[in-house]
Amino acid sequence: MQFQIPVGLSTASVYPQNTEAAFGYAADLGFDGVELMVWGDSVSQDVGQVAYLSQKYQVPVLSVHAPCLLISQRVWGRDPKAKLVRSVQAAEDLGASTVVVHPPFRWQRDYVAAFDDLVTGLEASSGISVAVENMFPMRADRLFGGGSTSSQRMARRGGPGVSASAFGKPIDPTLSGYDNYTLDLSHVATAGHDALAMAARMGSGLKHLHLTDGTGAAHDEHLIPGDGSQPCIEICNGLAAGDFDGSVVLEVHTTSARTKNERAAMLARSLEFARTHLHRDVVKGIR
Repeated sequence: MQFQIPVGLSTASVYPQNTEAAFGYAADLGFDGVELMVWGDSVSQDVGQVAYLSQKYQVPVLSVHAPCLLISQRVWGRDPKAKLVRSVQAAEDLGASTVVVHPPFRWQRDYVAAFDDLVTGLEASSGISVAVENMFPMRADRLFGGGSTSSQRMARRGGPGVSASAFGKPIDPTLSGYDNYTLDLSHVATAGHDALAMAARMGSGLKHLHLTDGTGAAHDEHLIPGDGSQPCIEICNGLAAGDFDGSVVLEVHTTSARTKNERAAMLARSLEFARTHLHRDVVKGIR
């Protein structure tokens, strides 16, 4: 029997609570670890503090998400190349196997030019998988009614319509070609891409899954898996049936939770979905 696929919790999934709260939820609910989102929370930027929390809650760090969001442009300095190097060092220090990174933004011209070689070089020198994540364009229909309205427009036209990418590399990283990828199912939905086809293109390079969902709305939804239109079950079953040796991380929005108990229930439901559809004995019909 193959080892079961580890299921982690993104520390971003408990926002507006903080990094320590994420470790607490992960421990209480039985996640196998966390993905550290490095962003505005000062603790997330302090590797020593994160290591302390990992020991305190007995929850390992499975992966590190480099600070490449618009809201984290000044976290760990202004040089995106240096921030990626620091993210890989953080993963090494924390015992994580993977760094999740977005493609560079268009205006980061030096970073765009250096990105491919930097990713390759960091993987070769560290042994850390630098898993480039699929992204999504800025859609014009975001200005004309979001939510279900934009989802319906996406369904009618079979794509995002008028849109523009903020990235200097393709939002589908398989078009650039890397050794390791992160597949994010909410981003797939917003981009109007085919998740199963993208997973197939990633092939054995699919190292990391952000298990979440989306309906095709014009904004990045990060729904609890099963609450949107993405083939979450099929993707999970495919990983379980194959030789996938990476991690699956729940990166979901829980900002609608009014209490900590409501947030815990949302995270527990997400974890149950993952455990059910990633269980290798069940998927392979071994009882």
